Amino acid sequence: MLYDFQDRKFQARLLSDNEESIAEVQEVENLLNSFKTKLAAALARCRIKHDALSIYHILPETVRNQELRASTLPLYAWINTCKISPEEVYHSLKRKGYNKVNCVLHMGGKVFAMDQHCYDVLIFPSHLKSDLLNIDLFKDYKLIFQDKSRSLAVHSVKAFLNMNDDVLMVNTGSWYTVAHMSILTSNNSTKIFVCGVQSQTKHPDLKNLFTKMGCENIEILPETFLNIDSKENRLQKVKVILLLPRCSGLGISNPVEFILNEHEDTDLLKDFSQGGTSEDKLNVLAQQQYKQLTHAMKFTKAQAVVYCTCSVYPEENEAVIKKALELQDLGTKIQPYRLSPPVLPLCSLKDIQLSADKFFRMEPSEITNGCFLSVLTRERDPSETVSVRDVLARAAAKGLLDGIELGKPSKREKKKKSKTALPKASATNTNSIQLKIAAFLNRETNENINRSETSTTKTPLAQKSTTQVGSSSQVRKAKPAPSPLVPTFGKNTSPARPYERRSNFVRPRPEDRMVVLKPVEIVLPPVTFPYSAPQGVRPQTLAPRFYYRWAGPKPVMSGYLPTTSLTKGENPKNSPSSLLRRRRPWL
Repeated sequence: MLYDFQDRKFQARLLSDNEESIAEVQEVENLLNSFKTKLAAALARCRIKHDALSIYHILPETVRNQELRASTLPLYAWINTCKISPEEVYHSLKRKGYNKVNCVLHMGGKVFAMDQHCYDVLIFPSHLKSDLLNIDLFKDYKLIFQDKSRSLAVHSVKAFLNMNDDVLMVNTGSWYTVAHMSILTSNNSTKIFVCGVQSQTKHPDLKNLFTKMGCENIEILPETFLNIDSKENRLQKVKVILLLPRCSGLGISNPVEFILNEHEDTDLLKDFSQGGTSEDKLNVLAQQQYKQLTHAMKFTKAQAVVYCTCSVYPEENEAVIKKALELQDLGTKIQPYRLSPPVLPLCSLKDIQLSADKFFRMEPSEITNGCFLSVLTRERDPSETVSVRDVLARAAAKGLLDGIELGKPSKREKKKKSKTALPKASATNTNSIQLKIAAFLNRETNENINRSETSTTKTPLAQKSTTQVGSSSQVRKAKPAPSPLVPTFGKNTSPARPYERRSNFVRPRPEDRMVVLKPVEIVLPPVTFPYSAPQGVRPQTLAPRFYYRWAGPKPVMSGYLPTTSLTKGENPKNSPSSLLRRRRPWL
């Protein structure tokens, strides 16, 4: 008020027609006005002593930097998705003359942008606040102004929630934070517990506020957080604890507005005016934060703790987290806590550098206030199995499932269940099939041996072929044929002439083993008639013929096919192929 009084050249402030007069404020203004001469002289002496041009330059440098950042700090507002969708908000703003841009910094006119970390948060330039408060979107609680640090904490909690998991919120400050958490979890059957509301007179006002915003899953607890038993029955389904402890708040660029909106301690204003917090008070705050964090880690059913402050001091941030992890009680039935990386998207190289040690930080700047966020999660029990429903719920919370119903099993699961329901073939059935196959092969082999014993015709060519096939069978093993006596034709064999086996041809019986004969394909080159042709007639060239005969392979190396050929002058009279085809005198 003194700064404002000096800025107006010690003139009385005129009230507007719409402004209500507050008795306490009016009394202070009258006292300042009555001592305006002495105040002006005292301020002049201070400017000479500190070599300052005005009272603004007497303020600490940190306070001046905060005011400079506050003059350009944009406005953040989250969308109440229980009452309106983001697409409807965009269309409504465009109808009112607002244009969507990528960044609102240093831009005039009616513009807005989407936040990179939270999908339901919009950003507006600071000079549009008075205009935005008069539109229906803010009057009907469809858009709510709030600092971005609270939205970051709420979205971090949502990333760890499964179906039917409850949330416990500690030191929430503004009730808009509770409402934002409730709206994000309205589809998960989640209940939001808020502790520390001791005054019963606030309950009707809070219920009225939550009803206007569409929140239905909030339960208020009158006990303070440190007085709540970690084994209380109504809190057994709490899986995530959101801890927003009291802090110095020196990461805030506009501390007065933040204290009023978040219901913080007004005693912090003295620290803000001095540009810092005393060491004794900082130790007291750090001790309170440590007690709340260790008490949150005692809830055995909880699986994650989200810790968020607006401080820039390591004593309130990293030191508290590391001390709690080092001194945590390692029980035999519960898994210990560990530091987890941030679950929020890292949208820039600066975010990655600040989060290198698994802490999410935002330094005070011209676009955001300072923020520190840490996530502690329990180490997963190796014997614990996560259901498919929980995995799908977590994926839906991260926006990975669009239009997929979680209640219906997938087709792949149905096929898997149907496959597992079919009876598997036992080892005894497999052995019986193999025995039947072996018995059939033995029976076929015995019939072939008996048939060869009754034969009386033996040819030298057949004996030679038999010996050769027997020797080659030990070198190369081929796939078993369906019938050992059925010939196999090559690729160049004409299918128009089927092969017929003569009944008078019988294979001789070898002395020691049964040998399987295989057909051999012989391709003869074109043959020119040796006798002279009449004059004027050119010798005719015959088309290539195919000649088949039963022959055994010669002993060859492994991997090569046995082939046989007829030598000149050999008599093919006893071969089976000679009985199938007419004689060829040119051979």
